[in-house]
Parts: sequence; C-alpha cells; structure tokens
Amino acid sequence: MSSVYSRFLTSFNKTWQSFYQGLKSRTVRSIETEILPFLRRWNIHTVFAIAGILAPLLLIIGDISASVVAGDYSMLQNSISSLALTKIGWMQTIGFLFLGLLVEVFTAGLLFNIRGKRLFYIGILFFVIFGFALLLIGAFRTDPVGAERTIEGRIHGLTAQTAFTIFPVALLCLLSSIKNDPNWQRFFRYTLVTLILGVVLIIVIRVAQEPNQVFGLMERLIVLNMLVWVEVAAINLFAMSLKRNS
Repeated sequence: MSSVYSRFLTSFNKTWQSFYQGLKSRTVRSIETEILPFLRRWNIHTVFAIAGILAPLLLIIGDISASVVAGDYSMLQNSISSLALTKIGWMQTIGFLFLGLLVEVFTAGLLFNIRGKRLFYIGILFFVIFGFALLLIGAFRTDPVGAERTIEGRIHGLTAQTAFTIFPVALLCLLSSIKNDPNWQRFFRYTLVTLILGVVLIIVIRVAQEPNQVFGLMERLIVLNMLVWVEVAAINLFAMSLKRNS
C-alpha cells in the first residue's frame, strides 16, 4: 500500500512540476512579450488619462457601496450629499475628494491633447474650477433637510451648484476645439448631447427641490451625465497616449 502511495506522490509531483514549469514559462513569456512592451508605451499623458478613467469609477463605487451600507437611505429620494451625514458617510467624502483631485489631473490631459480653438482655454479654466468645486463638495458637508443653515452647508451648496452649472459651460467652450481636432471630432455630437442634457437636468432639479420623491435620482443623473463624459474622454485620451510611443 505504501509503495502504491509513494508511486502516486511521485507521479503527482512530476505532473505538478511539469505543469508549474509550463505555466511559469508562459507567464514569463507573456510578461516579456505583451505586458512590458505595453507598459513601455506609457507616458505622462497616459497618467492624465488614467486619472480621468479612475475618477468616475471611484465615486460610483463609493456611492453605491455607501448607499447599501448606510441602511435608512434612499438613492431615489435622498441627495448624494446627504449620504455624507450617515454612519458610512466618510466613503462619500473620500470619493468626492479623489474625484476632484483626479479631475484636475485629467484636465491637464485635455489641455495638452486637444488642439485649442476659440474659447478653448476658457473651457480648460472652467474644468479646473469644476474639479476644485468637486474637492470642496467633499471637504464641506451639506446640512440635513429642514435644519438651520450653517456656513459649512452654504459652502457645500454653493460649490455643488457651481460644479453642476459650470460643467456644461466648460463643454460649450470646448465644442469648437473638439469639432476641429481629428483625434476628438468623433466625440463632437456626444459632447453636444451631454451639454444639452446637463442643462435640461439642471433646470429640472431646480424645479424639483429636495425633499422630493425623485430628487436623489435626478441629482444622480446630473452627476452620471458628467462622469460618463469624463470616462469616455479619458479612454480616448488613453488610446491617444499609447499612439505617441507606438
């Protein structure tokens, strides 16, 4: 019995070693022939793009996770900002802080990778203000609905309105440049739709003030409209950055 067991272990060990060596060889070959050449194509513009790609994902993941854990919170009714007042609100705060910081980095990518036309630099300036406003949204918490207004709450409300309003204005200033740049012109129509949708949603949310049965949904649509544009533009920027070293 022990002899059979010993032969089994020997056979299993040989099989495992053969499989392991083959896997190790394929892994090393894959790293050398695919992963390392891909990473060598990265540059500072790739970093700008990755910042834009990560920014929306971090906020969306944080918002969904915090909303689930928060318990007595409705993503349909309650504002995004009020999530910071819950027991897990720090996740939302960190999400906005990272979002603002990464949007600022991504804006540098837009500055260096779009051929500027009329109003281009004003649009970039508005994007800088947009990112800074997102930082302040995370740094200052909103006031509970119906509570007495505080300075912190007023700063939060002002910066939130600034971020929502200035984003479509920034896109408007970039439209001419996007339309005339061969690397970006295929995004012209999408950018125009995002701009129009942003304006419409701002008007709607101004009419349907909190508390409202769908206020949370409307606010999330505004934010999602902005984040999706950033994500799409960042992916295009990422592809452009890789072509620089190809």
